[in-house]
Amino acid sequence: MDKLAVLALIVFAAVMALPFVWCTADDPEKVAEWFRALPSAKEKTTQLHFYFHDTVTGKNPTAVPIARAPSTDKSPTMFGFLSMMDDPLTVGPDPNSEPVGRAQGIYGSAGQDSLGLLMTLNFMFTSKEYNGSTLSVLGRNPIFETYREMPITGGTGVFRLARGIATAKTHVFNTTSGDAIVEYKVIILHY
Repeated sequence: MDKLAVLALIVFAAVMALPFVWCTADDPEKVAEWFRALPSAKEKTTQLHFYFHDTVTGKNPTAVPIARAPSTDKSPTMFGFLSMMDDPLTVGPDPNSEPVGRAQGIYGSAGQDSLGLLMTLNFMFTSKEYNGSTLSVLGRNPIFETYREMPITGGTGVFRLARGIATAKTHVFNTTSGDAIVEYKVIILHY
């Protein structure tokens, strides 16, 4: 087999081995009906609590570097690095605790003078009444501060038109490997 065929086989095997996470969407007419009923809908507040497992080492990393600036290695804040993630979300800090979804997106070092990650991601939920729904996060994450607050900028499914705050607190950070478990408490307003 040539190298390209072997690579294609490896990629296919890796994709097939991934747990599938599906997001559902209504057809456009159902979405339009939902919006027509919105003026009489009551706004709800939902609070969520889960753990985010960002693994950058080992056989199955959940976050991988995709770009870096020529000066990144000389920067004390790693300014200019960029990673893609597909991190598991679980009920507890133990990676084997009940899964509730995935965090998929990009984060990169956006600070030249202090370490602050620009986070753009979707929390994709797979459990219970939130199955198939998402929340979008876009904000600054100063990872060495005890508590970090990032805005929820939208959502889908149960969380259509969501807005709110995601508060992050590092539960465990391995300074040698860079692997982290982060506790998230999310408060959102939605209809």
